[in-house]
Order: sequence, then C-alpha cells, then structure tokens
Amino acid sequence: MSFLADDARCPCTSGDVYGSCCGPLLAGRRAPTAVRLMRSRYTAFALADAAYLLRSWHPSTRPTSLELDEDVRWMRLDVVDHVTGGPFDDAGEVAFAAHYRHDGERGVLQERSRFVREGGAWFYLDGVTW
Repeated sequence: MSFLADDARCPCTSGDVYGSCCGPLLAGRRAPTAVRLMRSRYTAFALADAAYLLRSWHPSTRPTSLELDEDVRWMRLDVVDHVTGGPFDDAGEVAFAAHYRHDGERGVLQERSRFVREGGAWFYLDGVTW
C-alpha cells in the first residue's frame, strides 16, 4: 500500500489535496455521498489499499479477499454521471471512466456503479462495465 502526504494532490483528480479529500475517508470518516465514496474507492485502487476497498463494499456482494495488480498505475478519474446518491438518499448510481496504464499501454475502465446507504454509511454494491 502506498501513502500520500496530506498536502499532495488527491489521486481522484477532484483538484483538492488528499488531506481534505479522500484521505479522511480512507482513514475511517464516512463519505457523505455516493460520488465521494466512488472517488475514495478510486483513490484506494491508486494507493493499493485493498482493506479500504473491502470495508467500503456492501457485505452482500463483498468478496472474501481482494488482490490488486501492482503493475496497474491509475492515472485519472472522470465522473461521467450520477443519479441520486446524495446525503439524504439511500441509493445512488455513479458512472465513471478510470484511466490507467498497464505494461506500457493505456486503458480505460468504464463502469456504472450502484451504491447503497445503510446506517448512515455508503457502500459500493456492484457495477456494470461498458
């Protein structure tokens, strides 16, 4: 797992620094919206934080373990669309494009993810890639 200084740019490409963007979420603070949780999960992939990815995954669809490919370098996140998933909603969807490099080649993972909020906490439920 990689670590970032609080004053470093956040990997989720929000434009904010890590210490006021995804850093607090990876450290245990709850995401206020589905988009924020999705951004923090992207950051967790970029930092190879499998423990956070598992914690933020809904128990009904969570795998028992998760191995991340250390050769994938996550470059940029584009939030394409979102439907509900606000601070007063119980469900939401976020569509995104996650740009990466692997073995010198560029790639894009595009997904529409579903999120649910239970007990005040947002969780990743599942997603469909396109």
